[in-house]
Amino acid sequence: MSNKENKKFDLSFFKKIGIKFSEAYDHLQSNIPALVVTFITSIVIMGLLACAIFFANIKGAEKVLVPNVEGKKLEDALLEMQVKELYPKISLRYSDMPGDQGLILEQSPKAGAIVRGYSRVNLVVSRGVIVDSVGDYVGKKLDEVQLNLQTLFAGQTKPLIVLADPEYVPDKDYEAGVIISQDPPAGTDISEPVTVHLVVSRGLTFENTRAPSVLGQTVNDLLQTIARSKLVFDISVHDASQEEIAGTVVNQQVFEEEYLPNYSRVKVEMAMPKEEVGGNVYGLFTETLSAYPFPVSMKLEALPPEGDAYTILNFVHPGELVTIPYALPRGTTLILYVADKAVAKKTVN
Repeated sequence: MSNKENKKFDLSFFKKIGIKFSEAYDHLQSNIPALVVTFITSIVIMGLLACAIFFANIKGAEKVLVPNVEGKKLEDALLEMQVKELYPKISLRYSDMPGDQGLILEQSPKAGAIVRGYSRVNLVVSRGVIVDSVGDYVGKKLDEVQLNLQTLFAGQTKPLIVLADPEYVPDKDYEAGVIISQDPPAGTDISEPVTVHLVVSRGLTFENTRAPSVLGQTVNDLLQTIARSKLVFDISVHDASQEEIAGTVVNQQVFEEEYLPNYSRVKVEMAMPKEEVGGNVYGLFTETLSAYPFPVSMKLEALPPEGDAYTILNFVHPGELVTIPYALPRGTTLILYVADKAVAKKTVN
């Protein structure tokens, strides 16, 4: 065959192939809408089928009765959950009953509830008590022990350690407020809530103080005596008569003994001027407090209408009735502090 004939053959072959591709392309273009519809329809059918299977599985889960596992050991509760085809979710919590470590304290849903299989049940498991023995409180401050126990058992319905009302006794070796002894002793095992009895020092209250003579003292003189003395002065006032020196002590309780026990109460009466003297109003600050087991530090502070506050008196007092004389400008606010805590206010009028 000549070269000319070969070229004709090749050209005719490719022309035929081209015609077939062209026909296929035209056919594909004419069927694109049908292909798109078929693709979308297939996706919708597959989605509907998946939803049907999902809801069929959910609907098919059988309903079960939640068992009562409260008070049971964790391993026993888990077995019961497994039998019912329920899934436990476990959380831990301290309890207030010795010996219940590992027991179920609470469950949710509660026993008897009807739920579907494979549902979750919340279980609260005891991790035991916070402490299992009585602590050593001897030599510690009572208020610190009280605060520590309060913090330790915060949120507990039944604190394992309860402090009875303490017994206060004078003691020369321990300062006031320090625990001298305890019952039961430190290290005692706790099998149930226990009450601890404490003996607390009052400090050196067995000492005596010479009763000072305050007759004729002015307000400022008496304030200095109160600050220095270990006696409690119960002061009363009346309007000064012509025979009396206004603003001074005119009467004092007399005792047969030269020495009095520390913080004994001494009655004192003052005659006060009816009007202002030198721009000052004379009067008596009075407040009734709780009776403290031992004397505590106090102070009376004055806040003038203009200017900064200043301290009138620092003193130690056992509580109950507190009386302090003053001579201050009108409008001054008096503030009584007990152990640095404001407990009472009065404005001088």
